[in-house]
Amino acid sequence: MSNARPMSSPICLVENVNGSLRVCKDAIELLSRIKEPVVVVSVVGLYRTGKSYLMNRLAGQQSGFALGNTIESKTKGIWMWCVPHPYKEGHTLVLLDTEGLGDVDKGDSKNDGWIFSLAVLLSSTIVYNSRGTIDNNAIENLHYVSELAEQIKIRSPEAADDEEEDSKFVLFFPSFIWVVRDFTLELVIDGKKVTQDEYLEFALQLKKGINKKANDYNLPRQCIRNYFPSRNCFVFPSPASPENMKRLESLQERDLVAEFLEVTGRFCDHIFHKSAVKTLKGGHRVTGKLLGHLVEIYVDTIGSGKVPCLDNAVVALASLENQAAVQEALIVYQSGMEGVKNKFPVNVDDISTEHQKFSSLATSEFMKRSFKDEKGEHLKELVENIDVHYIGLLKDNEMASERKCRDLLKNLFSDMNKRLQNGEYSQSGGYELYCRDRDAIVEKYRREPNKGVSAEAVLNEFLNERGAESNSILHTDTKLTENDRKIQEGKEKNALLEQKCKEEEEKRIESERMAHAENERQKDRMRQMEEKFNEEKEQRQQEMDRAIESKLKEQAEMLNKGFREKAEFLDEEINNLKKEKEEKEKSSGGFLKEYLLPIAGAVSEILPSILHYKVLMKGLKRK
Repeated sequence: MSNARPMSSPICLVENVNGSLRVCKDAIELLSRIKEPVVVVSVVGLYRTGKSYLMNRLAGQQSGFALGNTIESKTKGIWMWCVPHPYKEGHTLVLLDTEGLGDVDKGDSKNDGWIFSLAVLLSSTIVYNSRGTIDNNAIENLHYVSELAEQIKIRSPEAADDEEEDSKFVLFFPSFIWVVRDFTLELVIDGKKVTQDEYLEFALQLKKGINKKANDYNLPRQCIRNYFPSRNCFVFPSPASPENMKRLESLQERDLVAEFLEVTGRFCDHIFHKSAVKTLKGGHRVTGKLLGHLVEIYVDTIGSGKVPCLDNAVVALASLENQAAVQEALIVYQSGMEGVKNKFPVNVDDISTEHQKFSSLATSEFMKRSFKDEKGEHLKELVENIDVHYIGLLKDNEMASERKCRDLLKNLFSDMNKRLQNGEYSQSGGYELYCRDRDAIVEKYRREPNKGVSAEAVLNEFLNERGAESNSILHTDTKLTENDRKIQEGKEKNALLEQKCKEEEEKRIESERMAHAENERQKDRMRQMEEKFNEEKEQRQQEMDRAIESKLKEQAEMLNKGFREKAEFLDEEINNLKKEKEEKEKSSGGFLKEYLLPIAGAVSEILPSILHYKVLMKGLKRK
């Protein structure tokens, strides 16, 4: 796990105290250190059905989650174990073991319903664990699935249409695995051997009829079929003899039934290879940190008496994550620019090249973490923060250049100042000597490397400041005629004008290079934004495609079994999903107008500030 110490044992994630759910801060803190994507596998089921054993095996351990050997349920609330994913490098496998449903000591089925709903909301794969066979009694024990429509909303309750919501759960719900423990029957139906998955589908077949009995029979089966995008089944024989079952945790593999070990291996393999990364509505991949936020949002919502809503959770998470993305990206930029700052003064090419480079890296860092920044508000905030920091660096670089150039001129003119004080230029012919010495020093100043962006401006200021001194020497030199003085005055004015032109040319070149760098930076940002948009668009399309594929498969099954009315109803759902997919694809055509252009506008507003930062800073100085 990145940035997190490997967990040696599980930790409580959600406490269940007297029927109230409470988030465990230590577990959230641990999740906050996991920056990589997570595959979340939850196991649910009636208490004392051996859920914890499977989770220990998925963690690659013999023990960890409490197995217990009495009729008392050992797991209260939801316990979590985070381990490096055995096959997906750079991913963490998060195992969630939920307290047993239907515990007689608890006597609160509503509380069980919330535990089940939390497992569905947090997982990418949910494992339902039961004993014996998948008969009507077993399915009735899974009545919590029929209550999900009441326990979970996709959109806020005010905007939600219950019937429409029901049909879209398949978009966002985890894959479903039914594990049957202590299975003793042969997998034979109507004299024909069937697979474990076929056994599950047979158990989930609907009864024809419209009476209450048929409806009650069909409801949990219909919900499982409608809500979960994929369904699989594993049947396990008893792992050991009855006397050894009491010490299952301490048994060695040689003490376990070979067939049980074989099924356990296949089950773990399926989880490792088939369980997807947990995603949010819209397809954004969830990290450990995001998962921690999700837990807090859902538990707080349940605690307040409200129904967890996927849309609301995504909006809340996006706000948190995008703000954090801005800060992390800004740190990338600021840290990167420290390298060039330590070299001040530098020329404009050096600072603008580094600015372009680290601004691109910062944008890339923001894009990695951000999602659902639909109006580009957070990216705009990042752009503005970077440019404000850049303006500050430009000023610091300018001031460093000014200091260096002034110190350089002061040192170069030190000998000449002594001659001035000694009166060497106040004699006949002193003006010619003064000009020769001054011009030699200016030439030496120009040859000095690494003076930075203010070299010509400081020299211009310096020569203008010494204009009175030069004029005084010119007019006191007895060697010169009045005509000579006028000629020299013209030369002095031309020299100062030429120096002013050099300063303006320096500023012009500086502005052009900065403008070019800003344009390149904007192109790079636009490219990254388009890539991000296309990535999110692809995620949404895949989400819709999986839902449509699941509905088509279910429709084919309904037609095959003669449930024409249900197949027609599914046809309507499929058409609605296809229509929604087409509308989303069309609406993406407004991407440039609604998403990219506002950011470009933000750049065009900031650009003059960058190019004319000297004017801004001088205005601030006057204040």
